[in-house]
Amino acid sequence: MSDAKCQSDDIEPSAKKIKKDEQNGNPVTELHVHLKDFIPTKIINNNTNGKTVCVLGSFKDKSGVAVVLLEKKAFSGDQLNDSGYFSDATELRTLFQNDIYGNFECYPKPEINGVKTSIIYPATEKHIVKFSQQVKHVILETPECYDKLTLPFLQKEQFSLQWVHNILDGKSEQDRVVHDNKCEKEGFVLLPDFKWDGKTKETLYLLAIVRPRNIKSLRDLNETHLPLLKRVRNEGKKAIVDKYNVPGSQLRVYLHYQPSFYHLHIHFTYLLHEAPGIYAEKAHLLDTVIDNIEMMSDYYKKATLPFTIREMDNLFKVYETNGHVNKVISDIDK
Repeated sequence: MSDAKCQSDDIEPSAKKIKKDEQNGNPVTELHVHLKDFIPTKIINNNTNGKTVCVLGSFKDKSGVAVVLLEKKAFSGDQLNDSGYFSDATELRTLFQNDIYGNFECYPKPEINGVKTSIIYPATEKHIVKFSQQVKHVILETPECYDKLTLPFLQKEQFSLQWVHNILDGKSEQDRVVHDNKCEKEGFVLLPDFKWDGKTKETLYLLAIVRPRNIKSLRDLNETHLPLLKRVRNEGKKAIVDKYNVPGSQLRVYLHYQPSFYHLHIHFTYLLHEAPGIYAEKAHLLDTVIDNIEMMSDYYKKATLPFTIREMDNLFKVYETNGHVNKVISDIDK
């Protein structure tokens, strides 16, 4: 494939493309649900630091279960003015006052006080496990453990990648695409992550999904992938500074291991945003990944890689059965 075909090719949202796909018998699945019909049954995670809550439940007159994630949005500098939080529409209710100190509840106008809401329906058992609060462990995965334990598990039980293919094939989320390089060997699609509202700079979070479909994770990378990785880094940073005015020096660009889904993707987050999964036991900076591969082509095939695992994950059971980790026994279980 020539370099010309690998150059960036920004695309416009294409309603016609989606319509054509539907006419060809490949409709894009859409959610047709409303929160007023949601019946909560259990809070499966309540993160007071992150101001998020995850609720399990169902929708009236629909089969299957649903997962609803609610997240208080970060403050935006654009709203800290006399037309936002400090406008006449803002109501203060006094909790107490003492000399120069006052404590109040603030009720700003609804349009700047929304709650970011994500819905997964129908949710599988894997989704419920993924979003549930639970005990975590660190596994040191050797190449042998990957080949004998992790890889066979992934081949049997990984999440469906249909939603990823829908994006790459232009069937869904095209109005959200920030950058699209259509080269099948070195191309990728850059778009806001599921966890970002696509607007608030302070919580900027984008995902680059590579076009090659045979790269599952960090473990598969070698020197043949260096042009792809460098293109994602360079074009991704340029697209973000062009659209959001955030320079590359203020971006954290990294891969997760283990990833949440097994089609190679790279995370771009604002450096001041403490996004989930940025810590040492999970995140691998893209620049470091590139440097490691340049020093040793099969570095990630030979390396021992740490990853976190939760006790409800089926992969935890695989490692527990093979003697690599033990479940924590609480006082209740004793």
